[in-house]
Amino acid sequence: MTLSKRNRTLFIDQEAASALELVSAGLLYPVTKLMNKRESDEVSKTGMIKGKTFPFPFILAPAGRRNEEVLKSIRPGEDVILVAEGERFATLTVEEVFEIDPEERLLQIYGTTDITHPGIQATLKRLGRYAIAGHYTLHKNSAEKSKRIITEAKELIGAKQVSALVMAANPLHRAHERLIRQTLDTTDLVVIFLLKPYNEQNLEYTLRYETLKYFLENFLPKNKAVIVPLENSYIFAGYNEIILDAIVAKNYGCDRLVIGRNHAGLGMFYDCNSNKSIIDRLVGIDIEIEIASEYVYCDKCRTLVSTNTCPHGQHHHISYKADSIRELLELGILPPAVLMRKELSSYILSKLYPNRFKNLEKLYYDVLPVGGLLQEHTEQDFYMELMKLYQTTSLT
Repeated sequence: MTLSKRNRTLFIDQEAASALELVSAGLLYPVTKLMNKRESDEVSKTGMIKGKTFPFPFILAPAGRRNEEVLKSIRPGEDVILVAEGERFATLTVEEVFEIDPEERLLQIYGTTDITHPGIQATLKRLGRYAIAGHYTLHKNSAEKSKRIITEAKELIGAKQVSALVMAANPLHRAHERLIRQTLDTTDLVVIFLLKPYNEQNLEYTLRYETLKYFLENFLPKNKAVIVPLENSYIFAGYNEIILDAIVAKNYGCDRLVIGRNHAGLGMFYDCNSNKSIIDRLVGIDIEIEIASEYVYCDKCRTLVSTNTCPHGQHHHISYKADSIRELLELGILPPAVLMRKELSSYILSKLYPNRFKNLEKLYYDVLPVGGLLQEHTEQDFYMELMKLYQTTSLT
């Protein structure tokens, strides 16, 4: 029986769509399409495709009863419409449909099938039993715009070496700033891949983007760093994240990827007494990977220091834990300037708590020095001036 056009439709979520966009833009090369069973089995067995490292099969196996009915009915050579968030996203020419083992898929991505793992719970809900293989054409691709951003930035300053950082900046704190500066010391251009979206535990992407942009425009040399959004889909969620980051960075035209020593993916494999790590699994991906120092604030050195160079013990160190700094912000507390630049924390608080004060002008003039000038002030202005009071030492 010939299927109607209505039935030749698969519904996918935004995570799947973002991964398909990366492949379509050439950013997960050597992957160029949805893999068939033979290709999937080869990658599962060798961790390689076309002589280059790729950690697991690139497949599409959308969950849902309607999707499964379509997948079991369609035939090779037919065209299938992929719909994401209610809109036509891509047209796929079917090469093959084959059954997969969801547990094996979870193990390939996360390295575990532990149901208590939050990523596994989320992936199980969106993972079906049948995968579809073939080439596809997107109706639009936002990743192409990101490639142009980097190309134009390189041409503007004649950059010969480009380094990549991948971060959530959730929020952007002092250690992030040090890492960016350190990377810029040894390269012409820094590309910061800002993860988008992350999850419900993160600050809104626009807020993170604006704070990062403010830092780049006001505290770094002009045109030396650019921000590129990177959809943080489920394929980046497991212990292979660093490998995928390296592949994406290379395909975006970067020569080097800089990662923090406390990166979750690295930490599972890194041995301080050995140079071996998951990075050693990379084959055919011509990109340098540098493991940056871990930075802390030392109350003896009274500055930001590398744990490799500070002689004082951990009990003198303040670690830069983004989740704890974010918790202060979400509670409406202004983080100390030693943790986060006041220009950034004041901006975030003014967005998280708009119209927070009953009478901002009265409060401003009652508790802050104003030099006798009467003028309107914003909540961001108030937080900035309040931080100056926090930093006053004559009475402390």
